[in-house]
Amino acid sequence: MRLPYGGSIAGVERLTRMFLLLMGLTGLALTGPSGAAMAEASNAAPLKLAVLGDSLTAGYGLPASAAFPVRLQQALKEKGIAAEIVNAGVSGDTASGGRDRIDWSIPQGTQAVIVELGANDMLRGIEPKVTRAALDQIIQRLKARGIDVLLCGMYAAPNLGEPYGKAFNSIYPDLATKYGVALYPFFLDGVADNAALKQADGLHPTAAGVDAIVQRILPAVETFVKKVPPARAAL
Repeated sequence: MRLPYGGSIAGVERLTRMFLLLMGLTGLALTGPSGAAMAEASNAAPLKLAVLGDSLTAGYGLPASAAFPVRLQQALKEKGIAAEIVNAGVSGDTASGGRDRIDWSIPQGTQAVIVELGANDMLRGIEPKVTRAALDQIIQRLKARGIDVLLCGMYAAPNLGEPYGKAFNSIYPDLATKYGVALYPFFLDGVADNAALKQADGLHPTAAGVDAIVQRILPAVETFVKKVPPARAAL
């Protein structure tokens, strides 16, 4: 009997074994560790994140789609990080105001919070010790709920004088060290001294300014969120 491919029975057996081997390797490629990891990543629940802040994060003077939390969520998505970010910013809020509303501003189930408060304290000349105490309590209360914190710093305007600036500027690194939380030294880095990225009031970022802030802070946020336990739920 003439066999296919002009070979012998032994040749056909060799071809059969090669075929089965290739099928087995293909199956491993589809169902092996890397495929399982990709499936697991795609099915992972988005990180529940909130931004507790003032007008700088609330999106003052901008459409809702241009606010910092929205733009940050999109930037994280482009990096392959799924997150649902709540905009808990209130224009005009001080650190004390953020503390007083924290229980209802930060939803149950939140895993991480970016705290951006203190700019209005500085602009109103509020005693730094008052701002420090309010931010201290915010961090305490978030940590008591099992929520990770990224603290965003602010710098005092030079016209407030050296003593005020020294007392105010030290608040953020001091608290970050005290509680072992992540710190982004200056929220308005790259924007505060660039008039082209600020609205007519000279204080609030334009949409382009928000995007500049997002790009500057993004590496710090990536590092921060990757350390948040994905399965943990807040109390």
